[in-house]
Amino acid sequence: MAQHYKTIGLIGKPNHQGASATILALHQYLVENNYHVLIESSVANTVSIDGMNVCSLTEIGEQADLAIVVGGDGYMLGAARVLSCFNIGVIGVNRGNLGFLTDLSPDEIIKPLAQILAGKSHSEQRFIIEAEVYRHGKLKSSNSAVNEAVLHAGKVASMIEFEVYIDGSFMFSQRSDGLIISTPTGSTAYSMSAGGPILTPNLNALSLVPMFPHTLTSRPIVVDGDSEIKLVLANENQESLQVSCDGHVILAVMPGDEVIIKKSACTIRLVHPLDHNYFNVLRSKLSWGNKLY
Repeated sequence: MAQHYKTIGLIGKPNHQGASATILALHQYLVENNYHVLIESSVANTVSIDGMNVCSLTEIGEQADLAIVVGGDGYMLGAARVLSCFNIGVIGVNRGNLGFLTDLSPDEIIKPLAQILAGKSHSEQRFIIEAEVYRHGKLKSSNSAVNEAVLHAGKVASMIEFEVYIDGSFMFSQRSDGLIISTPTGSTAYSMSAGGPILTPNLNALSLVPMFPHTLTSRPIVVDGDSEIKLVLANENQESLQVSCDGHVILAVMPGDEVIIKKSACTIRLVHPLDHNYFNVLRSKLSWGNKLY
């Protein structure tokens, strides 16, 4: 079998029995087929493999041609934010719940993986976004998000006030629980739960979804993916404000701060089996109806 990939990184959810079992099975298969295998350090501590090559997530991005992430979408998001900085393909093995980003089933993994390793696959680039917090004109903090950046209060059911600008043009002011700025990848996550639109992954677009707005005419809106979105926090807000990136990274925000959200220069290259179809995924994960005939 021709090797389209030479070095493969294995990344998994630590202290998860199912993920560890999958990592062990993958490592054995890959080594037996003469691939150079790297195991991410956090999961390496929970598996017992003689002579394994242990690396950080960043080192896998630098050295590997392909990364296999074993876990749920949440763990995939964390790995993808780091790996997006490198020219590396990423495959997901679902050890979570819905698994919109994790194509392969741990129960039937070897056959589709063998096809992918033989080059019988297709890939797509997914863009991510950057969230930056400015205070008095100076950058205070920043991070990236695969799914969404969310402006919200630090406590539940606390209304905040802010203005929204698109490419420097005033769009609206709002009093609400916050605002979700979602990528197409994230449109089936938190944004969808809040009533936002589902965007197909190939779209160059961002959706803005208000969270419980005080004005009933406030509705989700989709803007060009290359837009720069600026949120200006009113000085009258309480001090416990946050911007959440993929629900994992929290950026502290103060009244009067400005939050800039825009497309990142980095992208994620997701590798799929040849039979992967986005609408099949939607039907399966969201329990949509099948064809009538």
